[in-house]
Amino acid sequence: MPLPFVTADREDHVLAAQSVTLAEADRDLWRRPYRPGPWRVGGGALLLLLASYVLFSALIISLAEGLLPSGAICAACGLLLVVLAVRLLRAGVWVSSHGLRHVGLLRTTTLRWSETGRLRTVQRPVRWLGMPRTVQGEALVLARTRSSRSADAAPDDRTLLTSRNADFVTRPRAFVRAADVIESWAAESR
Repeated sequence: MPLPFVTADREDHVLAAQSVTLAEADRDLWRRPYRPGPWRVGGGALLLLLASYVLFSALIISLAEGLLPSGAICAACGLLLVVLAVRLLRAGVWVSSHGLRHVGLLRTTTLRWSETGRLRTVQRPVRWLGMPRTVQGEALVLARTRSSRSADAAPDDRTLLTSRNADFVTRPRAFVRAADVIESWAAESR
């Protein structure tokens, strides 16, 4: 029986080449130039598992006790968990010919390529899996142009990707490829 997740690391270079080729075919579509990592997929799966238990308990509460408000509140919590799982799986950096989109868990920021400054990979302490603990790693940093900031705002360097986030914590080569692809999109689109 073939196990595609076992051979996934060996096929990363093929998938990266295919994503670049697909990106060149239709540059107007928003694409994530890398695959979501195992920690992100595992977290989303756990949230969906929890949501299934919560939704099943909402069904039991509403049928057994006849308490429709309690069942509705429980169902709303389950649906909130499903939405949170989908947002977790969609988080990351997306690119298109229109610009760069940084999707977070609660907030999405879209910048046109003319608003982006220099993209660079730097060595610095980064957060490990989004937790407060920092470890030495690499980060893809975006420096925004002066025209995209307001006059009173301080200059900000936005960290787009790190080598220790949920997508790349066990895949350092995938981080380097993703950073290179995003930098090439920025260079071609400006």
